[in-house]
Amino acid sequence: MGTRHPSPRRRWLVITGICVLTALVAAAALRSPSPVGHWNSSQGRDEFAEVYAEAFAALPEPERTLDVRTDFGIVRAYRFAGDGDASAPLVLLPGRASASPVWADNLPSLLDIGDVYTIDLLGEPGMSVQDRPIENDADQARWLHQALDGLPEDGFHVVGLSIGGWTAANLATRQPDLIETLTLIDPVHVFSDIPLGTVVRALPAALPWLPRSWRDGFNSWTAGGVPVEDVPVADMIEAGMRHYTLRLPQPTRISEEELGRLGMPVLAVIAGDSVMHDAEEAVATAERTLAPGEGGGTVRLYPDASHAVSGEHPEEIAADVAAFVGRG
Repeated sequence: MGTRHPSPRRRWLVITGICVLTALVAAAALRSPSPVGHWNSSQGRDEFAEVYAEAFAALPEPERTLDVRTDFGIVRAYRFAGDGDASAPLVLLPGRASASPVWADNLPSLLDIGDVYTIDLLGEPGMSVQDRPIENDADQARWLHQALDGLPEDGFHVVGLSIGGWTAANLATRQPDLIETLTLIDPVHVFSDIPLGTVVRALPAALPWLPRSWRDGFNSWTAGGVPVEDVPVADMIEAGMRHYTLRLPQPTRISEEELGRLGMPVLAVIAGDSVMHDAEEAVATAERTLAPGEGGGTVRLYPDASHAVSGEHPEEIAADVAAFVGRG
């Protein structure tokens, strides 16, 4: 892989909107009588929509915008026409609170592989609208399976980032029939537990009424120390964190037994400097549980990458995904 010197925007672009933990902690702290994720005010929803549109402007023009009805709400998906000939479209699942605009730097190179869908996770800040409680991991798999089943194609190369990686892996262990291949980019709760130090450091950033600088400091730390101020995606995530209340269950760690039973090819991308896991342990777990060879597992360690690996190395990620799905 070539050496890159990413811009702050690229390094922000993954999950640095309180990647995983902060929103989970905030969801527990901000008790609400509503059983579903919701905007706290119409003004907050409007503010988020404005900054979402600004961040979305960095993406290529989507070919279609789809709102897919599921049992748990309406899932927003965008379809982008690609130039490659992959056997099935890619489906990109973002990190916590980051929604489709987080893929701005990745889409140009991923579209060389084939058509691409991005999805705003249900129950998160974004354009998807939750209207029924998501109570457990099975519900998380059910809404995503129904969303994919509502798209025109019969199969997908599913790519998940951070909590999106857990969401993809959770689907693959429960309802895998629509997944042709599975790519997990520095996933959480899959190959290693989140370190206690990260949990503790997330706590001050969890409360939306505290100064934004507290959240920016945590976000910068997860992205390897780069500044995150005045970045459209950062502004979008900040607005979502401040104005949206999550009502999602705590994800359960994917077990090694479940990983060993996955029937589709799996690509695991592990960031060596990620604060969301022990990289050595994550690599060892992936290599131990994902059967090697054709139809099995491929593990890639990006030694100097932070949890913002997809934003730091978009071309390298695309090359690995292209080779993995057989069109490299």
